[in-house]
Amino acid sequence: MRYVLFLWALPMGIIWGWYFLSYYDINFGFLMLSRLVHDAVFDVYGQILGVDPQTIPVLLAKACVFDTALIGALFAFRRRRQLMAYYRRQKNHYFGESEPESA
Repeated sequence: MRYVLFLWALPMGIIWGWYFLSYYDINFGFLMLSRLVHDAVFDVYGQILGVDPQTIPVLLAKACVFDTALIGALFAFRRRRQLMAYYRRQKNHYFGESEPESA
């Protein structure tokens, strides 16, 4: 599972790191992080996909949210016994062991 999390987090960090650094033109002297390359990359992707280049970051964000939800569901399924035990402990801690008395 740690490899799956690593293979998910590494590309996410790279793409969003590049996106925000190039979007705000924080390039540290690297051409790849410049706003000029940022606009060129999204123009090329926009022409390839046949969509407005301004919509590509939104589509990318939606794909990342979906991937994150998928990885989270996989993680929760693999750890379901531990998560349920934790949930029961928290429930008993906050709401007590006994059932509330009915009036």
